[in-house]
Amino acid sequence: MFEKKTKTINENTEEEYKGYSPIKSFIKSLINSKWAFGSIIWLLIIINVAIFASQISPYDPNRNNIVERVAPPLTLDKEGNMKYLIGSDALGRDAFSRLLYGARVSLIVGFAAVFVGGILGVLLGMYAGYYGRIVDDVIMRLADIQLAFPFILLAILFLVVLGEGLINLILVLGIGQWVTYARIARAQTISQKEKEYVEAAKALGVSNFNIMFGSILPNIFAPLIVIASFNVASVILAEAALSFLGLGVPPQIPTWGAMLAESRDHIFARRWWLPFFPGMAILLTVLAFNIVGDWLRDYLDPRLKEVE
Repeated sequence: MFEKKTKTINENTEEEYKGYSPIKSFIKSLINSKWAFGSIIWLLIIINVAIFASQISPYDPNRNNIVERVAPPLTLDKEGNMKYLIGSDALGRDAFSRLLYGARVSLIVGFAAVFVGGILGVLLGMYAGYYGRIVDDVIMRLADIQLAFPFILLAILFLVVLGEGLINLILVLGIGQWVTYARIARAQTISQKEKEYVEAAKALGVSNFNIMFGSILPNIFAPLIVIASFNVASVILAEAALSFLGLGVPPQIPTWGAMLAESRDHIFARRWWLPFFPGMAILLTVLAFNIVGDWLRDYLDPRLKEVE
């Protein structure tokens, strides 16, 4: 009787896992989460806009037309065709074209800075957690020193010294993100290196490098991906803040932060469209990355994840 029940339970378990597919589970979970699904759609739109900005934008983003400065949204030309979809700025530049090109800068800086900070932080964090002792002490003390200073002040200081430019901005924002990844990678590595599979790999003579990056890294990748999705949002905000202060990319490159800085004198002049559209672009993009990060955290958590 007991053997029959055990057999029935095993057969049911096999049937449950028989039709299981990680891709189907991922898609089903995403569709069931309406906010995350909507956020993914918005991010795909923004990414495509950034890639094809030169094909989509009706004008050169730096084309000046003083005669038609601060034109309101839905401005038509003499023939009745749409000329300025969301208006023009104080120099007569098409706000829609500048908004499209600004998405390109924000996403490039966001993804590139997170990549730089993630690679640096994961490497240092894993070495600190795996080897411990003096290596751990040195790396963690460096992290504590950086955390002792407000990040935005450090970014302003380095950009003033290095000068404006896209590469400098990416490096400064990327280096500012490494501490988060290092702390998480260190904690996860300390936990994983005591597991049986690591002991077995050491007994077989596997090198420390292969153990760290071939065995431990795949097992700590999930929380790092979640942190990266949140950090893209924070980097986009930091880039907008630095561009607002005039310390980001050169003035001839349109960014959402620079558009906000250029429109601050028009906020109380009933020219609401100048700060509204770049502000909403930043708000919706940052919110979308945060929602996706929150969904990824729940989906990748084995304690909350259910087998579909």
